[in-house]
Amino acid sequence: MEETQRPTADGAIVRKVAMASMLGTILEWYDFFLYGFVAALVFGPLFFPSYSPLSGTLASFGTLAIGFVARPLGGILFGHYGDRIGRKTMLIVTISMMGGVSFLIGCLPTYEMIGAAAPILLVVLRFLQGIALGGEWGGAVLLAIEYAPPGRKGFFGSIVQLGAGTGLALATSILFAGTFLLSKADFLSWGWRIPFLLSVVLLGFGLYIRLKIAETPAFKKAQESGNVVRIPIVEVLRRYPKQLLCSTALYLGGITIPFYTVWVFLVYYATAILKIDRSSVLLGVMVVNLILLAATIGGGIVSDRVGRRPVFLAGVLLLGLLAFPFFWIANLAEPQWIWFVMLIFGAPQWWVWGVLPAFFSELFPTHLRYTGISVGSQAATIIGGFVPLFATAVVATAGTWPVSILIIVSELLAIWALVVVKENVEARSVGATSKLAEQMG
Repeated sequence: MEETQRPTADGAIVRKVAMASMLGTILEWYDFFLYGFVAALVFGPLFFPSYSPLSGTLASFGTLAIGFVARPLGGILFGHYGDRIGRKTMLIVTISMMGGVSFLIGCLPTYEMIGAAAPILLVVLRFLQGIALGGEWGGAVLLAIEYAPPGRKGFFGSIVQLGAGTGLALATSILFAGTFLLSKADFLSWGWRIPFLLSVVLLGFGLYIRLKIAETPAFKKAQESGNVVRIPIVEVLRRYPKQLLCSTALYLGGITIPFYTVWVFLVYYATAILKIDRSSVLLGVMVVNLILLAATIGGGIVSDRVGRRPVFLAGVLLLGLLAFPFFWIANLAEPQWIWFVMLIFGAPQWWVWGVLPAFFSELFPTHLRYTGISVGSQAATIIGGFVPLFATAVVATAGTWPVSILIIVSELLAIWALVVVKENVEARSVGATSKLAEQMG
């Protein structure tokens, strides 16, 4: 559904925009992932001390899930204004919200200090964080995609996606340093606050980068031609319901459920159930995610050559096949096996992540694209955000097999969406023309 004629920017500008989008996105994902890790490690005893250890962890993961309920609302809100007044303005707002909320979480009094008000404030801040991230991803990837030349959307979209893995590794490295350098008592008392407070530094840097980004040529053209609708979400639901539903299924199976299984629940499972040293697990998350940045770029590059659909299909098939071996290997209960299972399960997930921007942006026209890809992707998080909560509850009574079944079902839904969603004939023809030109050159 990409326009046949649209302005393009020179290579230097495209690279600058993609890099700037990625650097700003690092902060967004750093903040969101940081909350997930701390929820798994310390929020239970700090904000829900009257509960049993298991119940406290469940309540902590419950606050994690609140953010996922909020993310579709953020997708609608920021998608609406992103499709009406521009991508850049919305990204300034989302990064400011994200950094500000994280700083406030770092300042938040615990239950011991102010009683029941502490978990209530935590839930409110987590909700606002979810709103911000719900509008962040769509705008960030569109800056790169709508600047990218024909035949290179997959590559430039995957550059922005590096912000997720980098943000995850950065959040983990700071937590690892805290758990390694501080005693458990000091970390629980004040050490966990440091990563949240450092968000202010990242926020300043991210704002500086994003203020220098110009609006995309594709959106400018749509705006100049008057191709702007009053209520984008209504138009998306009316004209593109199949694309919206399929993008939700694809995001659920390719990203949300696999991600929160391996990078959030596994941290809890390895430390609380398998009794593996916390520092070893966090070090594994950091190192493996840095290694897997190559998988993200690879997914984008390959999708420019063979198409989005086969790249996505390869990733979700592998995730489904690994659903049971994932826990069989983890249950060997040694740090090296936890690292290994992170690697083999994280690789196809980050591979799929690399192709998502180009794939999703080609499902919707420019004037509805911010809303379409934001709502479609973030709707999946309503279900996916409950994965750690579900997994923690069922593992205590039934073991890990229900979690593996959940993974398999989500991959089957993604495969169904790949079959149902319409192929973007125009995007394929652009890619084919680009490839032919390269061969002739």
